[in-house]
Formats: sequence, structure tokens, C-alpha cells
Amino acid sequence: MKVIFLEDVKGKGKKGEIKNVADGYANNYLIKNGLAEEATSSSVSALKGQKKAEEKKAAEELKEASDLKSFLEKEDTVITIPAKSGEDGRLFGSITSKQVADQLKKQFKVKLDKRKINLPNPIRSLGFTKMDVRLHSDVTAALTVHVVEE
Repeated sequence: MKVIFLEDVKGKGKKGEIKNVADGYANNYLIKNGLAEEATSSSVSALKGQKKAEEKKAAEELKEASDLKSFLEKEDTVITIPAKSGEDGRLFGSITSKQVADQLKKQFKVKLDKRKINLPNPIRSLGFTKMDVRLHSDVTAALTVHVVEE
């Protein structure tokens, strides 16, 4: 019997796959437990439509990420963060990725999750700092932050 897997089943198939399995296994276990459904012509065409919609959505997300990358990497897109510092340019505290995300939203009205900003160590000195921002699994942008004396 041909079935469409609705969930991953270890050793048998992954979600969205169409496979041939034994009739008893399909009726008594997979269909009964909601792990699969019988592969009729209508269910196969519905699955194809669903896959097309997912591909279209993924392409849109990739395009949005690419557009945002081009905006963030412009030379005039520099985030300016004021901070208190000592005489030698060292800050009293540090600048974190949350502060960078908040300032990006305030300055350019771009909402970005702080977890997407790759800042291995907090910024502890005045000046320009470049950091990577993971916008999509395939798109990474370089963001420039300028820390100035308050």
C-alpha cells in the first residue's frame, strides 16, 4: 500500500515522503496512529501543492534577507551608540548584542533579533566595530557599530 508520511517514522520514512509499505503495517499502525495517510490521487496533488507553497515562501524569505543585507552593508548604515568611557577609551561596562539590536530599531526602524547578531565578546572600547548578522541560513551581513563618548 502506498502511503504519505505525515510525520517522521524511524526506519520507514520522513514527513512528506510517499512510500510503499505492507498493508497490515499501514492500516494497523501508521494510519491508525496518524503517522501516515493513504496515497490517493487527491492527497498526492495536495502534497505537491503544499510543497510548492513552502518553496515559494522560502524563496520570499531569502529575497527579504538579501534586501536587508544590502541595506545593512551600505556605508551610511552605521549604528551609533553613545557610552560613558574613561580617558584611555575603555568603556565603563560594555555594549551587548541587545543594545545593538535596540539601537538598530531606534535609528533605522529595522527589527532584528539579538540572537542573530554574532558578537563573540561584548564591545568594551570606543570606535568602530564590525560584526556578522545571520539573517537567513544562507545570508550573513556585516554590520558596523560606532561607539561614541556620551
